[in-house]
Amino acid sequence: MVINTNELDGKRFYYSFLAGAQKIFDQYKGINKINVFPVADGDTGTNLASTMRSIIDTSIPTNNIKVTATALADAALVGARGNSGIIFAQFLYGFSNEIQGEKNLTVDTFAEIVKKAVKYAYDAIADPVEGTMISVMRDWAEYIYVLKDKIKDFNQLIIESYIKAQEALLDTPKKLEILARNHVVDAGAKGFVVFLEGMIDFFKHGELKKLVSTRNVTKVKEFEEVIHDEGEITFRYCTEALISFQTDDPENKNRLKEAIRDFGDSLVIAGSPKKQRFHIHTDDPAGLFNKIKDIGNITYKKVDDMVMQNNIVHHRKWDTALVTDSTCDLPQEIIEKYQIHIVPLTVHFEKDFYLDSITITPSEFYKLMEESTTNPTTAQPTYKDFTNKYNYLSSHYESIIGLHISEKMSGTFSNSRKAAYAVKERQMKDISVHSSNKTTVGLGLLVLRAAEAIEKGTSFESLSNQIDDWVQKSHLLVSAQTLKYMIRGGRVSAVKGFIGKLMGVQPIVKVNTEGKTELFGKPTSTRQSMKIVINETVKLIDGKKLWGYAIAHANNMKGAEWYAHEMEQITGQKPKFINSASPVLGAHVGPGVVGLAVLLE
Repeated sequence: MVINTNELDGKRFYYSFLAGAQKIFDQYKGINKINVFPVADGDTGTNLASTMRSIIDTSIPTNNIKVTATALADAALVGARGNSGIIFAQFLYGFSNEIQGEKNLTVDTFAEIVKKAVKYAYDAIADPVEGTMISVMRDWAEYIYVLKDKIKDFNQLIIESYIKAQEALLDTPKKLEILARNHVVDAGAKGFVVFLEGMIDFFKHGELKKLVSTRNVTKVKEFEEVIHDEGEITFRYCTEALISFQTDDPENKNRLKEAIRDFGDSLVIAGSPKKQRFHIHTDDPAGLFNKIKDIGNITYKKVDDMVMQNNIVHHRKWDTALVTDSTCDLPQEIIEKYQIHIVPLTVHFEKDFYLDSITITPSEFYKLMEESTTNPTTAQPTYKDFTNKYNYLSSHYESIIGLHISEKMSGTFSNSRKAAYAVKERQMKDISVHSSNKTTVGLGLLVLRAAEAIEKGTSFESLSNQIDDWVQKSHLLVSAQTLKYMIRGGRVSAVKGFIGKLMGVQPIVKVNTEGKTELFGKPTSTRQSMKIVINETVKLIDGKKLWGYAIAHANNMKGAEWYAHEMEQITGQKPKFINSASPVLGAHVGPGVVGLAVLLE
């Protein structure tokens, strides 16, 4: 079959895009290494790879260039991550939107469209900075526009234009002082040029056979000696969301922009009038989302701690990363001390949802809970959430251990394990994932013990073997003040709940050895409930050596302190930590709950 290289159809465009994406997959670790702007958080490569993965996983090529480009742009908007990922998504949206009725593109039409698409990308950025991805996109597109009068063959056009993209990339340190100071080019711009390299591979060879053989190769030699300064983090949280609107009013973008621009910097808004994705660096993600909750329907949220990411890049303490989820209820000071990586669950109130303990505080949660006529629900992190996390960590750590809420309570463990396996196979890293058979402070104690073991130099293999033994030595009892929330959430049957209410039962929830919850005892007062928990805990310890205990509470510090006093009298030890329970726990058992976990040696 003879291919007409004077025109670009949907399938050739898609496969050239696939080739470009593959180059990003191959080199994302190296791109992470040179990431110093706007924040040196070492995740630009991971974000671009995640954006590309979303596109590749959801788009189906067709011969029609308009249909294919629109599908690519939609997938990019949904899956975009990070500043560079969202700028790239907006460039694709502009490209697809400017295609009129053409089934194929000529060189002349292509040149016109990419030039206009760059303007879409510029318009998405609140404060464009030269010397970044956007500069390279512009110089590349303008050069293509010049070449269109000399070259009519697509293969030759892309190859020739790549030279200009390389020149623009090498010029980025001349335009941005922080790049010159660190002797690196811009990471996002590098990602765009790497993407073009992949496209050129396809246009040169016209087939995908080479791509298959290089799928698991990581090429980072040119980046390995890079050492750069930490830079300044003005705002702590890299915050993103996907929001849809009831109408396609062009003013939707301006309303969104005005609502959030004062919350921070690095603002980028991409997408159509009907569906948009934004990126901003802020110190107050919870306040931001509260401000915009009625502007449109928020369907996706992401909040990354850039201080933590910066510390991983510049002050990584150990070679093994420790990953858990937001139900662990660990205090922030412990999370930061041991560089523990938290993947949040989500809490849902009818149409609104929140990232557990990130975009909603416990006090805000319990206020909503009292006001709501329906019980809040929870959802586990997705497979993609974990894939992104493990991909990012694998570019900075030698090995990774995941430890999560009981697999009998949530699909969190399952999604984490599946994602870990996929990343382990691609990146050839040591990754093991474990179910704690617990939640709240039962999980938190296990994570803390694992963190302390890593600090002492315990190897990945040894720690992986020890964790399952520790799980069997972990116990958790939770005292609640009412059955109401467990009945509403389906944790207790309505019949049992009715009888319990008649009896005035204040339930105790025990997490058994299989990781399942069960009601324990029938106390009829708060004091009786708490005494039963202490008595049962004494039986569980019963002459055994105690590694430690911890307490979580939901708006019940007085109850938590009572438990701490009693346990110190019994064991001679102070608690490893006392912390507020995450909204996820509160969603199932209600305010006033106190959880006590013990971990034996």
